[in-house]
Amino acid sequence: MDDTLKRYRESIDNIDAALVFMLAERFKITQAVGEYKATHDLPPADPGREESQIGRLRQLATDANLDPDFTEKFLRFIIDEVIRHHERLRENQG
Repeated sequence: MDDTLKRYRESIDNIDAALVFMLAERFKITQAVGEYKATHDLPPADPGREESQIGRLRQLATDANLDPDFTEKFLRFIIDEVIRHHERLRENQG
């Protein structure tokens, strides 16, 4: 493998590691949100907030020259997983 490709791959590996740690931090916070919602009898999902976030992040993606459809799919995957966790917390609360 030549040095240029090696450097590119090292950068990709570093970015992937950062993404994993950022997702872990995000899920730590959303777990706390889910616990709060469960103890305060709030619904696991907030469709208004979700749509607002998707719109905001689609605009950020456009500004960053990233495909907004890809960004929405990625965010929707994360939101669906968070809601699943919140539903589980709510079930365990009862």
